[in-house]
Amino acid sequence: MRFLRFKDAENQVRYGVLTGQMIRYVKGDIFGVYEVTDQICSLEDVQLLAPVEPSKVLCIGLNYRDHAIEFGKPIPAEPLLFLKPSTSVIGPEENIVYPPQTQNLHYEAELAIVIGKKAKNVAQSKAVEYIFGYTVGNDVTARDLQHKDGQWSRAKGFDTFCPLGPWIETDVANPDNLAVKLTLNGEVRQNSNTNNLVFRCFELVEYLSAIMTLLPGDVIMTGTPGGIGAMNPGDRVEAHIEKIGVLRNYVI
Repeated sequence: MRFLRFKDAENQVRYGVLTGQMIRYVKGDIFGVYEVTDQICSLEDVQLLAPVEPSKVLCIGLNYRDHAIEFGKPIPAEPLLFLKPSTSVIGPEENIVYPPQTQNLHYEAELAIVIGKKAKNVAQSKAVEYIFGYTVGNDVTARDLQHKDGQWSRAKGFDTFCPLGPWIETDVANPDNLAVKLTLNGEVRQNSNTNNLVFRCFELVEYLSAIMTLLPGDVIMTGTPGGIGAMNPGDRVEAHIEKIGVLRNYVI
């Protein structure tokens, strides 16, 4: 099922399930008790929003071998964790704001895990039970600030630096074999597969839930492949994940 969050013609924020180009409204809590109703609307008639409002976005750095190589870094011995604030989250078709503090703004296409229920000390073998589904993310980064600061909070934490969407796909049988691609103004810049992840999805749930409690709606950004590069105002950036969809944003 594809769960999406949207603003309807009456300017109300709702959840729905997408079938083709039609949305069936959802009543209740998608992470708890909910009902898919008979009320419908067209995808063309709504404004898609970020599919979740996470309490936190947990991100993994250097989690593709080719990305570590292009940075001249060794493959990490354990997941390299950093956080993005919830205020960095935007949805599909929304604008990424190029802040004046940076001169080198980069895209990073990523598979994103959406947690479905409270998770603490979850074994890798049980991780699937705690995953609601998957969406597409873009870990927008002020690369010059990342190098300057020596830690990543400022470089990755600006408002609009965490596009998510276009929806949550719950029917992903194997998240460790999905094509990942990013295009900038239609030109392919990143092209890889999640089978190149150093630490895979279920491993990450185990590792992260041993550190902090994961809450329903929290997002894990699994890392980006090689091919990172600069974006500029006026650019259209599209992150593609096989079996999930395309997350499109614009730089202003």
